[in-house]
Amino acid sequence: MKYWLVKSEPETYSFEDLTKKGEDVWDGIRNFQARNYLREMEIGDHILFYHSGKKKEIVGVAKVSASAFPDPGDSQNKGWLAVKIKPVKALSKPMGLEEIKADDNLRDLPMLKQSRLSVMPVEKPQFDHIIKISS
Repeated sequence: MKYWLVKSEPETYSFEDLTKKGEDVWDGIRNFQARNYLREMEIGDHILFYHSGKKKEIVGVAKVSASAFPDPGDSQNKGWLAVKIKPVKALSKPMGLEEIKADDNLRDLPMLKQSRLSVMPVEKPQFDHIIKISS
């Protein structure tokens, strides 16, 4: 199993939106590195859902419910991909960006080095640490 972090502005698409739908297509990714990460996602992989808007915080956990397939919005057939994800749970204590930056266990979290990337891997110890603190 692999672990991931996806980012979305809650005004555009929030964890609550995903929860209401029960399952949804994670699409519209137009960055080559993020696309490559989507390609690596497998059914059952766990995902941290990060709101990148005003509050900047990890708010929930989701899982991959369908591995990579052609992005339905890729009308020019440029090879963009999508996956399907399902909500697992909202975090009872969202973990904000400042808390993430201050935590020595998370200093190598990719989102701190590639802040604009919307899909990225997370190591299992980092994932577990975030869940422990936020649950």
